Amino acid sequence: VPFLTWYTTWFGRDLSDQEIAKYLADEKNPRHIQHALSQIEARIEKADPNVKRFYPQIVSVSKSPTGEIRKTAAWVMGQDNSAPEFHQALVGLLDDTEPLVRRNAAVQLVRFGDAGGRPELRAMLGPYDAKSPMAGTIVSLLATGSKVKAGGLLARIRDLSGTVQEFRSPLDGTIDRVVVREGEQIAAARTILWLSPDRATINDALRALQYVGTMDDLPLIKSFLQGSAASDAEIKQQAVVTAKAIESRAKN
Repeated sequence: VPFLTWYTTWFGRDLSDQEIAKYLADEKNPRHIQHALSQIEARIEKADPNVKRFYPQIVSVSKSPTGEIRKTAAWVMGQDNSAPEFHQALVGLLDDTEPLVRRNAAVQLVRFGDAGGRPELRAMLGPYDAKSPMAGTIVSLLATGSKVKAGGLLARIRDLSGTVQEFRSPLDGTIDRVVVREGEQIAAARTILWLSPDRATINDALRALQYVGTMDDLPLIKSFLQGSAASDAEIKQQAVVTAKAIESRAKN
């Protein structure tokens, strides 16, 4: 049983063309779709010409009702910037309801020379407004300074029917500020807290803006050369590189 569990869930296991096509169509098993997408990404990186046969299915799963699949599809589509169907699908994902999907789309569009995701790239450098998906009463919540991963528990909310619901983080980050308190009644879409971006998100956004950023972005980028952000050598170095690239483009 342990071997079978590993065998059927490990994304590194090679799939045949028939298995990839079957897995991409398996809407009842998101892990199968993710496994197939990971195999396709590897084939794209190896410049396998036969991988293009799966492109229509990739565009199709990029519209999946499961956010994790849309996020992975967005990343995979960025690996082949010669595919116009991928470009078009990524533009559509900029309006996705899930921030991680929008962010993957914005970053990958840079590979197509498309700056359409620039507003999302800027948003990646600032705090995220985490709003409650429901009305109810705050039962418990994490404290300021807590580090969380996407999917991690932020708060418990007793909804109007009396059921305690879990409010989970849509992003990786650190709780910068909590604006409600335990026992408080809140409306749907009320801000619960603000999440500051994690290191990887900041670096991804800065690298992308290195190619599509404008002079208007310089104050935001240079803010990472000051304060606590300046203590992170990697972020500081990338901010310098990004700022210089933008200034160089402006001169030309």
